[in-house]
Amino acid sequence: MTSTGPVAFADRLETFARSLTDTFSSTLQGQPEDQLKGPVGQLLRDAGNEIGRDVSVKYESPVADIGRPDLAVGTGGLLCGHVELKAPGKGATPTRFTGRDREQWLKFRDLPNLIYTDGNDFSLYRKGNREGGVRLSGDVTADGAAAVTDEDANKLAHLLMDFFSWTPIVPQSSEALAEMLAPLCHLLRDDVLSALADPDSNLSNLAGDWQAFLFPDADHAQFADAYAQTLTYAMLLARFSDGSESNGSFDASRAATVLRGEHALLSRTLELLADERAREEISLGVDLLERSIAAVEPVQVAEEEDDPWLYFYEDFLAAYDRKLRNDRGVYYTPAQIVRAQVRLIAELLEKKFHKKLSFADDGVLVLDPAAGTGTYPLAVVQHSLDAARDYYGEAASSATEMAKNVHAFEILVGPYTVAHLRLSKEIQEAGGSVPKDGLHVYLADTLESPYAEPPGRLPLFARELGREHERAQKVKREVPVLVCLGNPPYDRQQIDPAEEGVERKGGWARFGDRGQDERPIFEDFLDPARKAGAGGHVKNLFNDYVYFWRWALWKVFEADKGPGIVSFITASSYLRGPGFVGMREMMRRTFDELWIIDLEGGSLGARKTENVFAIRTPVAVAVGVRYGDPNPGEPARVRYTKIEGSREEKLARLSKVEDFDNLPWEECFSGLQDYLLPERDSAYFSWPKLTCVFLGSTREFRRSGPGL
Repeated sequence: MTSTGPVAFADRLETFARSLTDTFSSTLQGQPEDQLKGPVGQLLRDAGNEIGRDVSVKYESPVADIGRPDLAVGTGGLLCGHVELKAPGKGATPTRFTGRDREQWLKFRDLPNLIYTDGNDFSLYRKGNREGGVRLSGDVTADGAAAVTDEDANKLAHLLMDFFSWTPIVPQSSEALAEMLAPLCHLLRDDVLSALADPDSNLSNLAGDWQAFLFPDADHAQFADAYAQTLTYAMLLARFSDGSESNGSFDASRAATVLRGEHALLSRTLELLADERAREEISLGVDLLERSIAAVEPVQVAEEEDDPWLYFYEDFLAAYDRKLRNDRGVYYTPAQIVRAQVRLIAELLEKKFHKKLSFADDGVLVLDPAAGTGTYPLAVVQHSLDAARDYYGEAASSATEMAKNVHAFEILVGPYTVAHLRLSKEIQEAGGSVPKDGLHVYLADTLESPYAEPPGRLPLFARELGREHERAQKVKREVPVLVCLGNPPYDRQQIDPAEEGVERKGGWARFGDRGQDERPIFEDFLDPARKAGAGGHVKNLFNDYVYFWRWALWKVFEADKGPGIVSFITASSYLRGPGFVGMREMMRRTFDELWIIDLEGGSLGARKTENVFAIRTPVAVAVGVRYGDPNPGEPARVRYTKIEGSREEKLARLSKVEDFDNLPWEECFSGLQDYLLPERDSAYFSWPKLTCVFLGSTREFRRSGPGL
């Protein structure tokens, strides 16, 4: 501020006070907050002039019940913060508010730069924390110029300088980035939901079209969530894909242009979600999101950690919506587990399938049906690049081939976008190129029927989605997958009888093509249990991970006719649960060999053990392989091992697993009768002294020799 600034601003502040005294002494008064809008807006512009800043003020329109801040303030063409007005006398300490004002504060407290004022009190808040405040000496509604002093002017001028000078905090790690973006995405979601409350709003019209083609089963809350996460993550991917300086400005339009070549669906999505008419109704959230993402320095975040995105989405959801994280099963697999699975599969590919470069060899097509942020596909690519460097001395051509041969499905747009970011970065840094048709990571529902067709003739805005759907369906029906691996979600759906209209999970695997006279493939898990007298226990099979197991067996060994490998880490209830006898039977009929790594992790029974995830469900890794034609009359050779100890000890043990011989296996002996499950074999269902999995009762076992 110049030497004449404080004096000049004192004059401006006196003018502000006089205008409010005149307004509130008039017999023609409106809403108190509305009476403050013009004078406060002018005061902000005057303060900006005194320090040489071009300050603009936009008067926001209230939305639905809790609205948006009354004023949006910009400096130099960029949004810098917001001002919320309260009736004179109410004060500017929102933590003391009640009722509707408190509800409003619970939303606004996530804003990074916010002033509350009632004309007399001014308080500056950043993400819910009070950074400073000024209370004028008198009452601007009654005392005129006498309400302010030079000291008041000096304090308020410095508070406003701090407000105008706000810039987003540049995150230095993926965790900090998640913590920065989560509340902004939450704010945007709430704005969308508020706008949808008006059926005549522009956003409601856009939502109607989008729900018809993108989110057909979504209600307003689900659509608002999908909208907010799509915009957030697509823009983030674009920021990390853009090699130029942002200069503090990076909007959705520019992001769409950046993504247009290699991420066509996300580019088109951004263009539509940032529709100018709809954006006007949610400008608060969009503007803040754009400004914050523009401040991100990709190099700094990327250099902080080897893989900054490994747990990024889990961190994001924990801050954004913990219930959503729990409902979606978003607990990403520790790298030690992923890499151990990949190394074991690679050994099978090299020694049993004679693929000297394992995943990088010809004909090794890989699919992760529940990819999340792409941790498994990324580990496969990295393993392949290392193999190519060891064999050829370089990896560029292998990176390009791996980009073609690795496929993944993901149903949530947030992790789908992060998977695109991680894989494209890895491939390009190795000197490879993304396929002309884009990365083979599809926004798709794995459990949707592989024969489902998109709606008739799609409108222009939805055609890119239609192409993505067709690509995913082609993979389901036609691409001969040799390796299916991953960490599918596990959630046992329990529907309250009082709830109506709740869709039962399981999709095509459980129900088949509705309206078609065909037997769903999931019946292959259910029928043997019912015939064996375990029908009362089959309710435990209605779990996401079980649907994915059945789908994977169908995809690799029935649709593609095998041979192949399936490796999942899932809940371990299928190992011993009496209702899972049909699932065990089918696995033993399908595979030639099967390895089980029991990681325990139960916290509900008498014997509590530590889990490798932040959950209470015991888990296990399975690696199943069939080498040639099916031989259902010969049960799979089953080997079992258990890794005990703390979470850190289990992960440390897995980090040392380079091949099957690194683990002590117990080999189970059984004949065909053990998995045909005769009804008279009641021991099958009790297993009082179980020492080995996949057996009808306690059987002989011995320490096996080499793992293969």
